[in-house]
Amino acid sequence: MQMNDMVIISVDDHAVEPPEAFIRHYPEGKKDQAPRIVHEDGKDIWQWNGARFPTIGLNAVVGRPRSEYGMEPTTFEQLRPGTYDPKLRVDDMNANGVLASLNFPTMPSFAGGVFVGMAQKDPAASLLAVQAWNDWHVKEWCAAAPGRFIPMCLVPAWDMAETLKELKRMSDLGVHAVSFSDNPSNIGLPSIHNEYWEPFWKACSDYKMVINCHIGTGARALHPSPESPIDAWITAMPISIANSAADWTFASFWKRYPDLRMALSEGGIGWVPYFLERADFTYDHHREWTFSDFAGERPSDVFKRHIISCFIDDQFGVKNLDYMNADMVAYECDYPHSDTVWPNVPEYLWASVNGLDPRIVDKITHENVMREYSFDAFGLNGGKANCTVGHLRELGKDVDVSPRHNLGGLKTDSMDAIGKARRPVTSGDIERMFASA
Repeated sequence: MQMNDMVIISVDDHAVEPPEAFIRHYPEGKKDQAPRIVHEDGKDIWQWNGARFPTIGLNAVVGRPRSEYGMEPTTFEQLRPGTYDPKLRVDDMNANGVLASLNFPTMPSFAGGVFVGMAQKDPAASLLAVQAWNDWHVKEWCAAAPGRFIPMCLVPAWDMAETLKELKRMSDLGVHAVSFSDNPSNIGLPSIHNEYWEPFWKACSDYKMVINCHIGTGARALHPSPESPIDAWITAMPISIANSAADWTFASFWKRYPDLRMALSEGGIGWVPYFLERADFTYDHHREWTFSDFAGERPSDVFKRHIISCFIDDQFGVKNLDYMNADMVAYECDYPHSDTVWPNVPEYLWASVNGLDPRIVDKITHENVMREYSFDAFGLNGGKANCTVGHLRELGKDVDVSPRHNLGGLKTDSMDAIGKARRPVTSGDIERMFASA
């Protein structure tokens, strides 16, 4: 196997909703209630139900020189068009050698937390927004290039009856993925151990929907202090999902739903071998007083069977797949966020997998995703020969991937001051940027 022979599917990318996304999918007579972009003080801002949401493209800095990375583009003109235009996204995927992509929301937050929060005062408004986002994502974004996007839905998680209706509606449209908080109790919903979720687990199992839990949707990486270098927070961000991973691993519902699957999106894999060792030690050493019961199995058995772990650039993790389950590991690109290695995904990935058994490479680059997400990538794209890095890059050979400088407006006064002083950016600097937004 050579690098150009790989087939790469990413289970973690992000779509930025274009200004008209919600409006087009609200019922007639209610379109004035849809989230929409307004222009304020030189910024593009989402306005919805009396509230402002300034994050149009959270950390969507793909294509910029790394020296111009930041946390918050403030206008659409600062974004690479592939962030919000599905046709141009496919061009960027071709240039990157990536066949297919699963995309998390931006305006609603990765698991629809914005809608969950609004539902506390206006559940009807939030329900309309969830349905409109799903219709835009499935009927516009994914439909723009069948076979290149893996559809995923949100659910009105505050209302189980409506959640079940939406899951059925999305299943009927061929959706096999749902975005869900890694710790719903942190966003005002029952914990995953509460009986409230029992119908949800059953529906996801019945419809063969993978539950995708992105980092930061429930258990967030904490800033150590306002004076801490922001590098510390960025470093710990993927591993922050380990706490939730333990919570899910020790949950009891897996026994009742052997076909249920979930993914730790953008969590990395290098920490997983120790995590599994620690979980098994905990069970062996403490179960006589904690009364945990894995019915003759161990926590690592449950994790390896039910939980998909995902990586961007993780050579240590790839070298230690024997301690995991190579059938439940997947690749992620993270376009358009600052951790993405676009347009050089094949080069980075090949550096990790070169030398592995080609059968293992195929599993972690695409076969596992095709199986678990019920996604017939080869059938939808006219055969495997049309899906390789080499073929896609030939299609994308004319795509301009040269760095594009920020058009101005990203850096706040505090960031400009940092640049002049040449001191490390701190957590406090970033928190002040968001506060000012």
